[in-house]
Amino acid sequence: MAAELHPRSGKLIGLSNSNRTARRNKPVQEFNHGLVLSKEPLRDRDVFTVRIDKKVNSWSGSIEIGVTALDPAALDFPSSATGLKGGSWIVSGCSVVRDGRLVLEEYGRDLDQLAEGDRVGIQRSSRGELHLWVNGQDCGAAASGLPPKLWAVVDLYGKCTQVTVVSCEPPPACADRESEELDEEDGEEEEEVVVCGTREDPGITALMNVAAMNGLMHGDEVPELSCSHSRPDKFPNNLEPETVLTEHQLFDVFNNAIVSFYRSEDEGGGEDGGGGGGVDGGNGRAGHTGSELSSRNDRGSSSGGTTANSDSGSTGGGVGGDGGSTNNSPAGNGGPGPGALTGGMTTNDALLFHEKCGTLIKLSNNNKTAERRRPLDEFNNGVVMTNRPLRHNEMFEIRIDKLVDKWSGSIEIGVTTHNPNNLDYPATMTNLRSGTIMMSGCGILTNGKGTRREYCEFSLDELQEGDHIGLMRKASGALHFYINGIDQGVAAAQTPGVVYGVVDLYGMAVKVTIVHNHNHSDRLRRNNAIMRALSPDVGRPRPALSLTPDAEAPDRLLFHPNCGQKAAIIGDGRTALRPYAIDDFNHGVVLSNRPLRSNEVFQVRIDKMVDKWAGSIEIGVTTHNPAYLQLPSTMTNLRSGTWMMTGNGVMHNGTTILDEYGHNLDRLKAGDTVGVVRKEDGSLHFFVNGVPQGPAAWNVPPSVYAVVDLYGQAAQATIMDDMVDLPPLPEDCSEGPTALSPGSPCSIAGAITTSDLRFHMLHGNNAVITNGGRTALRQNSRSEFNDAIVISNRCLRDGELFEIVIQKMVDRWSGSIEAGVTAIRPEELEFPNTMTDIDYDTWMLSGTAIMQDGNTMRNNYGCDLDSLTSASRIGMMRTATGDLHYYINGVDQGVACTGLPSEVFAVIDLYGQCVQVSITSSSGPLDNSLCTSNVTENSFPIHYPAGVAHRFHSKHGKNVVLLGEGWQAIRVGGYSHAIVFSAKELKNDELFEVRIDVVDEQWSGSLHIGLTTLAPPELPSCPMSGLSPSLPQLRTKVTWLLSGNEVRRNGVLLRQNYGCSLDRLIVGNRVGVKRCSDDTMHIFIDGEDMGPAATAVAKNVYAVLDLYGKITAACIVSSSLSEDVESVKAPSLTSDSCSEGEEDSSPVREVECEPGPLVPTVMTFLENHGKNIQLSNQSLSASRVSSYNQGLLVTAQPLSRQQLFQFQIDRLNPSWTSSLSLGVIGHAPDRLNFPSTACCLKRSTWLLQRDSVFHNSLKICENYGPNLDTCPEGTVLGLLVDANSCLHLYVNGMDQGVAAQDIPSPCYPIIDLYGQCEQVTIVTNNVPAVAGESTEPRCQGDMEKADMVDGIKESVCWTPPPEVNPNKTCEYQALCSRFKELLTLPDGYFSEDAKYNLCYCESCHKLRGDEAYYKRGEPPRDYALPFGWCRFALRIKANCEVSNAMKKWHIAYHGTSVGALRRTLDHNQLLSGASSVFSVSPVKTEGPNDYSEADEYSAPGREVPRVHLSPTMRYSGLETFAPKVQFQDPRSHRCHQAQVGFQVCVRPGSYKAGPQTVSQSESLDPRFSSSEIEWITKEQGGTMLYGLLVRVE
Repeated sequence: MAAELHPRSGKLIGLSNSNRTARRNKPVQEFNHGLVLSKEPLRDRDVFTVRIDKKVNSWSGSIEIGVTALDPAALDFPSSATGLKGGSWIVSGCSVVRDGRLVLEEYGRDLDQLAEGDRVGIQRSSRGELHLWVNGQDCGAAASGLPPKLWAVVDLYGKCTQVTVVSCEPPPACADRESEELDEEDGEEEEEVVVCGTREDPGITALMNVAAMNGLMHGDEVPELSCSHSRPDKFPNNLEPETVLTEHQLFDVFNNAIVSFYRSEDEGGGEDGGGGGGVDGGNGRAGHTGSELSSRNDRGSSSGGTTANSDSGSTGGGVGGDGGSTNNSPAGNGGPGPGALTGGMTTNDALLFHEKCGTLIKLSNNNKTAERRRPLDEFNNGVVMTNRPLRHNEMFEIRIDKLVDKWSGSIEIGVTTHNPNNLDYPATMTNLRSGTIMMSGCGILTNGKGTRREYCEFSLDELQEGDHIGLMRKASGALHFYINGIDQGVAAAQTPGVVYGVVDLYGMAVKVTIVHNHNHSDRLRRNNAIMRALSPDVGRPRPALSLTPDAEAPDRLLFHPNCGQKAAIIGDGRTALRPYAIDDFNHGVVLSNRPLRSNEVFQVRIDKMVDKWAGSIEIGVTTHNPAYLQLPSTMTNLRSGTWMMTGNGVMHNGTTILDEYGHNLDRLKAGDTVGVVRKEDGSLHFFVNGVPQGPAAWNVPPSVYAVVDLYGQAAQATIMDDMVDLPPLPEDCSEGPTALSPGSPCSIAGAITTSDLRFHMLHGNNAVITNGGRTALRQNSRSEFNDAIVISNRCLRDGELFEIVIQKMVDRWSGSIEAGVTAIRPEELEFPNTMTDIDYDTWMLSGTAIMQDGNTMRNNYGCDLDSLTSASRIGMMRTATGDLHYYINGVDQGVACTGLPSEVFAVIDLYGQCVQVSITSSSGPLDNSLCTSNVTENSFPIHYPAGVAHRFHSKHGKNVVLLGEGWQAIRVGGYSHAIVFSAKELKNDELFEVRIDVVDEQWSGSLHIGLTTLAPPELPSCPMSGLSPSLPQLRTKVTWLLSGNEVRRNGVLLRQNYGCSLDRLIVGNRVGVKRCSDDTMHIFIDGEDMGPAATAVAKNVYAVLDLYGKITAACIVSSSLSEDVESVKAPSLTSDSCSEGEEDSSPVREVECEPGPLVPTVMTFLENHGKNIQLSNQSLSASRVSSYNQGLLVTAQPLSRQQLFQFQIDRLNPSWTSSLSLGVIGHAPDRLNFPSTACCLKRSTWLLQRDSVFHNSLKICENYGPNLDTCPEGTVLGLLVDANSCLHLYVNGMDQGVAAQDIPSPCYPIIDLYGQCEQVTIVTNNVPAVAGESTEPRCQGDMEKADMVDGIKESVCWTPPPEVNPNKTCEYQALCSRFKELLTLPDGYFSEDAKYNLCYCESCHKLRGDEAYYKRGEPPRDYALPFGWCRFALRIKANCEVSNAMKKWHIAYHGTSVGALRRTLDHNQLLSGASSVFSVSPVKTEGPNDYSEADEYSAPGREVPRVHLSPTMRYSGLETFAPKVQFQDPRSHRCHQAQVGFQVCVRPGSYKAGPQTVSQSESLDPRFSSSEIEWITKEQGGTMLYGLLVRVE
């Protein structure tokens, strides 16, 4: 029959090549309407075959194929093939659909996984059955009872965009015979195979008998070589049908079979487990002959064992009695071999879900599929069980079909002894307290209690749709779980004999389906054996046939015979290849035959490459045993126990851990070598052409197999046994000089230097040191911009230059490299996010600013590090006189600062755009005249006072005794209650110092020291039983203290990693505290000033100490006399704390401070509270201990006017919905009977809940403040009643305005710990004013570059806690994001980091504390934040012009239509001219915008196009500029209206400001006058797109 397509087809189809080729038009924009049919009806046995020519990755789904009884001449073509009715059978994915209804869920090969070049065909057999053919291979009967007249159907759906008809002929005779045999054998997967064209030879005949015996012993059939070799994905195309296999080729097949047979004998499968082929099979009868067995359709019954319906576990050839399980199962030891009982299971005996199930469960698909109803409203009552008990060694496996992202927790699976007919189903299976073993998360629960917390590295909560979960009860009683076919090991050793499988569709899990075909690895191994026999290997020696291993033979590293589907192993296991590398680019994974030993190098040489594909060889290690691993298409798809080098990066479990690691493997050529080694310390190293690339990973387990992925261009590789040419791996890559290979990717022109300057082995979390300590890079450079500090391995000598060269930069971030020196030794440095966070002994150059201890000393230094590019060199040098010089490309930039200590380390911060640097050969002594041999030793002399004048106060903790007239304090009992104070207030710059006298090592913890406003004379008489047991708990007055190395203010952490830790104090150490005249607190250790510990310290303060833990005695060594106590301090320059030149981001309006009451009331929680509340911390903290309600709290003291009552959210539980509410009540709460929730209070109650205000449970105000349900942990909420009796809400110190009026006096704050909110703590900062001053005022110069969003600081007046900005739970932002996804804009246009996407809804911008207006540009100009919109950051290329635009250009907005978005993004700017996507209006004769005059050079009558901009989205967001479109939310299915626009940077001078041209009757924004609200530009290149704005109504 002519192989042509019918001229009538789907509306997007274009036909060519004499109607043999079909192409779907608009393949990126449209995914359906690609239906084509055969021109003529199919004849019986004709296979209508098409080749996939082109695919795209924009969609899911792919080609669909089938048949239909509908005549294409009169057919009304549907959008897809599954929409065909009236007698249509369609194969879609791996399912079969009849007239739009699913009739077979799992069939054949998954069509979605086919690649370009693959062939797929459809056939109606002479018996009226439908067969699918993939690459010449029959997939068996898909349906039966087909009518005689049918047309072939092909749907170019989803990824498939073009196909060509290649034939419509009957299959080859041999293949057709195989197909008929498959029909007769009722769906048997494996085919009986005979060797074609072999010559009669007694030796070969014997080998065939042995091979046949081996196949029968395992319940398998002998592999067959097809007569026509018609499988192009398995057989070489250079073998003709009449080819005679040589004895050598046959030898390999049968030799492998014999060795496999004896190997299985050694592993315990020979004596008891066989049961077939004439061998007694346990409980079975004597075996049948091979001819008898070849016609059996059940692998399990081929042994003549007991019937498949038996529950004894001795069924089939794979299990003979209790000891009959073989050890060759991919599921692990004792797993179901090929002869497991699944093969003999009848349809009625199949595992299904029981009819009785949880109350919300709906069963379908013949009880194979279970689904939880109302998944967005309910999270439990989804328990389902199997319809019968599980048999021994029977796999119960399910596939996750659907998940929702509303809940926490997910699917749980296990076994139970309870009969489902008699079970009263619980809400969740872990509530059952008997006979139940469940896997939940990554742990095991027995009878509802955790028995193994970390069972495996997989967590069920992290699985995705499509993942498989299975379990099996072995004959020994051990219970195993399987994740995607991988055995997770023994979960329970002794499981009862009769158990049912159980699945709990909990939380996120909504729908699952039972999977019956579990095991494909045996078939893969047989295919690989055939491929090894057919692969060309000329001239190799013939191995001697030996059935016993040679004890003296070396255990050589070879490739394991189990390899990828498209790979083959030849050359005695030393060579791996992809025979059809020109047709396929993946499925070429090969593993070593044994685990690597420690320090053993596995190295391969690339023998052959093809230039058709992208990508190349990948190499690494894995913990998976190749004998049991179901190999993926590419090794980076494996999600456990795998480390791979791919390209120039390193991936662990499919996730990139190093972006820029070493030489790019994609650039290697034939003859290059790659290697991998695991060292004894667990580090993993790679080699390229013998050059070590440095450590790639750490903590790699010892038993790992080497992996090579012949991917893309790599077609063949051979193991290199001779390692003499490979240099030994250095013991420590961070020490000593290392000779660089000129071919090394990290070398600098192949230079070798004798300088011993290297990067230290200690560095920031995101930094990686390679190339023998000479190269440093930041991993994950496109998702991480900081935490990549590196430091030199030793101090710089005087006059020694430390120089690095920038090797790589990314255009992802603002800011770039920072360089400097520090006096802190690397061993003592706890690396911060950026080096400018360090506030002592550190000097850095950042941009053009010289910074000391985090503060700017001077601006406009001679160079700008942010303007440097790749290949630029940066050097730094300390002279003998203590001056710091910087060198840019070898040019001295002059003195940066003076007075540096003698021992300083070079520091490089790989920040922002800078990703990789290397130390140059120029590093070393630069000016010998500046060098000195004198080594200055830092000393801190002890200065004892002439007379001890300081004393401890007589008021102190109850466990303290004072001696020696109050100059010595001793703790006499316990480990706490030992607080002591100075006798008098400290004067400015007065040092109060003590010496440690006694240390008791039986205690943990150490001394606490600080300053407090608590006056000891006001305390009651000693002993002080009411004083806090320890200093961190002293919060009745403001207290600043140092605990360990943490600085705290009233328990709130101010600073970490401050100075030396007090936990290291020993006898004789001295510790002091001083309040300096600049209102800072300094701590001294052994006379050394540790720098400012806290700022804004009150004037009237006392020194306070806590003899806590191991410190039991201390004495005063300081005097109140004015003494010149010298201490060696780092040089400093007087400068303001704020840097200059940052005015562009300052908020327009300022907050005025109002004085508050002088003595605020100390607030605590009342003992009368909700029944689920528990108070702690002297009634300052409250937590809800159970349930989600009954959590009401009231303060014990009334709230005074003008007093701000604040508390912090300490803990949230995401298991619940909603969160806390707060307010005031106007009556005494002492005898209040608290209801379950605050909304039930209906007498004199004002309540703030979500974003609404309630009075006596009636809503009086909406859209007030942020949504309290979205407040994360760490948020500080406050209440204040002002002098006018108005109630105010404060969020992180920001006043949200008046919430309610006429609040009575007295009133009491009330808090409802409801839903997610479980714990709060009162903040005792005693902020009395409405806008009280912050404890640490932060000005613009103190802000990090990371606070900027791609160069634009959204708020500098207040910096929220890290988890507050952005709001991760905003439903409005999620809705806008879903609309953006519907636009199908390419991801490449948008920033990869979601944290730059900002929501400006009411809740989010109030939660961040955003101001309404800001200034930007030179000269500064106002712009308004786009409140009510959601911004999605666009990707911006970093260069000098863009950097300048970020700082000096103005901010504006442009409203546009949805249809214009794509063209605008394609051009990356707002276009003017004829190509503009915006409206083009003719220029008026006269106009207010000075655009009325015709250009001198313009053509007569030419229309000048204009682009409309505005500094406020209130104008640009008008429907005239941004028309509304209607869409349906894919989640809620509700209809919404949406608008879009752009946030842009505009070059000053490229636009004209003029009056508004629309809505002229009203003022749209109070900040901007109507005469300047509209900006018009016609200058191309004068705008730069910065963000996409979306608003949804």
